[in-house]
Amino acid sequence: MTRRPLFPARVEPFAAPPNAPKKVANSAGGTPATGRNGLNIATAARAQGVGLDSAAVRERMVRRLAEQGIAHPELLAAMAAVERHRFVDSALVNQAYEDTSLPIGLGQTISKPSVVARMIELLLQGVDGAQRKTGRLLEVGTGCGYQAALLSRLAREVYSIERLRGLHEKARANLRPFRLPNLHLLFGDGMQGFAQGAPYASIIAAAGGSSIPQPWIDQLAVGGRIVAPIEGGGQQTLIVIDKLEQGVRRSVLETVHFVPLKSGVA
Repeated sequence: MTRRPLFPARVEPFAAPPNAPKKVANSAGGTPATGRNGLNIATAARAQGVGLDSAAVRERMVRRLAEQGIAHPELLAAMAAVERHRFVDSALVNQAYEDTSLPIGLGQTISKPSVVARMIELLLQGVDGAQRKTGRLLEVGTGCGYQAALLSRLAREVYSIERLRGLHEKARANLRPFRLPNLHLLFGDGMQGFAQGAPYASIIAAAGGSSIPQPWIDQLAVGGRIVAPIEGGGQQTLIVIDKLEQGVRRSVLETVHFVPLKSGVA
């Protein structure tokens, strides 16, 4: 039997002690002090100063999502709990809770909260539209790790694969402080899925190709669901694929915009 990866390892998160002062002075030479992750500490302090660490900021985002029709209670709770500003560059933290996509490097983006919530809610719906929990899940396109953090709260086990090593390492760094034992980060070609973790109850993709790769369908359990964007006619469309005993059922939904789905690693 193939042994599954056990990431994240149990490491100590990088966090200030509870009694640490909120203000950090510059170094003696006048150069701004930096933390172990290379970020400007003064910038981080300003981010805290505008209330990004406050649950109220996330709750406002969640209220907007509920007004837009997102209704799954555990999904809304997850989005209220996971701090999106910890997954974006320090220069963009003030936009972290706006309903907008943001660049995360290497030509990739973090999807806007409404799209993330919409796709995850579709994933958590059964064939009859009823809310359900999901078991083992595959995410194609880890990116900065934000959606993986959400999924880890909603699925029994999550495998998340990223083809760009730079983003894979960024996600590892972003997620390490969260200590999520049911989340496994993989570096590899997402178009091939991850057969060692199959079968999956759910598969979600953060990039759009011209079709759903056959390995995804093969690795999906009967009764499972895929939610992914598909390119065609000069645009991308969100689709849902349900794998039934009788075969595969495909539902075409609204227009979306994602980065292209590519094969190989880089």
